[in-house]
Amino acid sequence: MSITLDLSRAQPATAAPVNLSGLTREGLRQALIDADICPPEKAKMRASQVWGWIHHFGVTDFAAMSNVAKDTRERLAAAFTLARPEIVERQVSNDGTRKWLIRTAPGIEIEAVYIPDVGRAGALCVSSQVGCTLNCTFCHTGTQKLVRNLTAAEIVAQVQVARDDLGEWPSPKEDRRLSNIVFMGMGEPLYNLDHVADAIDIISDNEGIALSRRRITVSTSGVVPQLEALGTRTQAMLAISLHATNDPLRDVLVPLNKKYDLAQLMAGIRAYPGLSNARRVTFEYVMLKGVNDSPDEARALLKLIEGIPAKVNLIPFNPWPGTDYECSDWKTIERFAAILNKAGYASPIRTPRGRDILAACGQLKSESEKVRASTLRKAEQDAA
Repeated sequence: MSITLDLSRAQPATAAPVNLSGLTREGLRQALIDADICPPEKAKMRASQVWGWIHHFGVTDFAAMSNVAKDTRERLAAAFTLARPEIVERQVSNDGTRKWLIRTAPGIEIEAVYIPDVGRAGALCVSSQVGCTLNCTFCHTGTQKLVRNLTAAEIVAQVQVARDDLGEWPSPKEDRRLSNIVFMGMGEPLYNLDHVADAIDIISDNEGIALSRRRITVSTSGVVPQLEALGTRTQAMLAISLHATNDPLRDVLVPLNKKYDLAQLMAGIRAYPGLSNARRVTFEYVMLKGVNDSPDEARALLKLIEGIPAKVNLIPFNPWPGTDYECSDWKTIERFAAILNKAGYASPIRTPRGRDILAACGQLKSESEKVRASTLRKAEQDAA
């Protein structure tokens, strides 16, 4: 007898209250009308009040909204929630990197990572899906099966959890510790564009968290048909998980390339809305020993991206148990970077961060997954 856990179809006994943190301004206004919190003519004003308390002050209790009438606060509390998700685990690396394992619903766990001294002050790497479908062969995260897309509320919650921990409420105008957001965690953001776009609208709103869209970067492995929509809807900075300069190799490293090959990908990038010297695309290139790290590969990369306003992030491979890949030698990486630099492309070598807590690039795969698998096996044995 086998037991199948199908979280995608599981329905709660009763519908959970809507978390207002995940609603756009218009969504919040409409929700207040639908719940009879206020009449339509007052909904914009009331939504603005509530918005500020949620996204500027970071409150989690409607009772704290001091400029909202008591009876209105009580009706808000009866109809909605502001609750943060459960933090299952919090880890701090020796280098100051922080990782949170966040449970947003039964069986739904995601990881977010704060990396200090990245961007203007520090960057938060957020997830857009539970698991991933892409199966990039060098990526530990990609070995975790897709469960479902995250909602806008679950994406925004990762930012809220980080700001709670960093003490960044109310939203600071200066001296932010969390200055950048990168959609480089679990999942492919362009397979969840609607919720990603709503989350970016919320995060960038000037009366709330107020992060500039130029400090929000969305990384994709190359879902070409969605590139134009991403740029138009979010005005976010674009990053491409590239890792190879020819189709046969990229077919292996990034299997999505079999669907959208390099010719299609590069055409889509060149047409990305707003692409300019002030809004360069970032090409991410993991350095794999003896695979993609030769001087010939560096020169092929230059030919591939010729004429595109770009920089190239060279990422030393982060080994994980069971991988067949090794990290390129440091001298090899420096030689590769020198070829790109000489051609006029910035090519910083990303310093591996959070390796001791499995928070480095490509390593977001919850250890608690092993615990859940063990529990499921035991249940199967007991039921047999």
